[in-house]
Amino acid sequence: MNFRPVMDRLSIRVRLAWGGALVLVVFLAGAGWSVQQAHADSVLASRYANLRTVVYLLMAGAELDANNALVMPADLAEPRLSLPASGLYAHITNTETAGEWRSASALGLAPPFERTGAAGQWRYATLPDPVRASGKRYLSASYGVNWSVNARTATLVFSVLEDARQFDSELAAFQRTLWSWLAATGILLLLAQSLLLRWGLAPLRRMTLEIRAVESGQQARMTGRYPAEIAGVTENLNVLIDQERARQTRYKHALDDLAHSLKTPLAVMRSMLADGGNSDTPLSQQIATEVARIDDIVVHQLGRAGASGAARFAPPLALAPVLARIRASLVKVYADKNLTFTVQCPPGLVWRIDEGDAFEMLGNLLDNAAKWAKSAVVVHVMQEAERLHIRITDDGPGFSDPQALKGRRIRLDENVPGHGIGLSVVRDLVSSHDGELTLSRADEGGARVDIELRKA
Repeated sequence: MNFRPVMDRLSIRVRLAWGGALVLVVFLAGAGWSVQQAHADSVLASRYANLRTVVYLLMAGAELDANNALVMPADLAEPRLSLPASGLYAHITNTETAGEWRSASALGLAPPFERTGAAGQWRYATLPDPVRASGKRYLSASYGVNWSVNARTATLVFSVLEDARQFDSELAAFQRTLWSWLAATGILLLLAQSLLLRWGLAPLRRMTLEIRAVESGQQARMTGRYPAEIAGVTENLNVLIDQERARQTRYKHALDDLAHSLKTPLAVMRSMLADGGNSDTPLSQQIATEVARIDDIVVHQLGRAGASGAARFAPPLALAPVLARIRASLVKVYADKNLTFTVQCPPGLVWRIDEGDAFEMLGNLLDNAAKWAKSAVVVHVMQEAERLHIRITDDGPGFSDPQALKGRRIRLDENVPGHGIGLSVVRDLVSSHDGELTLSRADEGGARVDIELRKA
């Protein structure tokens, strides 16, 4: 499985938190293991030093009789050697006579004593119990010495064993304490790291909130003060926002000027053709056709170019007042038809769309519906989750072939005034807002236009 796309989507805070936690865990684990090993080595060295001391005590009390046999005092300096099963056991081997001595503590036991060894050499080991299979262990220290008394010489091997349970118990207690403290320290460091990350990334969170406020139209630009590392980003964002708004304003003003500049010569040309008196000649008809075509193209292209599209920084627009103004205008324009306009739009419904786009889109659709309606036009606007639904119906003849209306400047009836490009302009506007336009017949038999817009 490829985890790279998932990792790329992780936030900076999550990346830093996980990275810091991983480094902290590895560091604490390594430090804990090192301290644990150092403590174990130190305790083991201390145990072997104690065993060496016991060997020296045994050497101080050892004697050889006339037969070269080993003689030990009844009372030893280490009391545990006289207590049965005390956990400390001693043994001396005379390699010359094969004689042995063992402490009273080893009575009834068979500890793994060392019975051989070179003179003058210490041997340390951890030996298992040869009799019991319970995992019992012994710490062993042994020393070989050439013993000379009154011209009598013998090689003695001193062996001392200690039950390793006390040693293991001490290590286990230290390990529990060590790892408990390390775990508590790790948790405190993780909490401190989380607080530091939250404090360090707070400017980024504030910048994100400001960008969302600018997108939603709650503020015009970014006004917060930020650290030097991201101050340049916010300044550049403000420059981009200002440039985009200035460009849109200049663009719309230029389009308005172009519309006025072109419509006046076209109107003059039509007037001259009408006053020329020879409008029935083929040349006049051809010129009139081309003038009308130029007029259609100008209106259509200006409508397309004037569409702002899905403006991410456009403020939310209340749609009910827009529909009310369009309805009031159409009632006056089509006063002779005595049409009934029914507008169903929640008063508080807002949508992020340029006001000019809203008037262009809804105005064209309602104007077309009013042209064809017999008596009634119905507008229904509603919002569901992240989508805006607009439905406009009329009681006119309806669309005979909705698929045929997907082309530009297709007219339903040449007797009805208009340029025949309203639906084309609306289609371009809907497409620029990443929406869908559907033409169909209403249940009452008239035309129905459905628009679905998605949030930017």
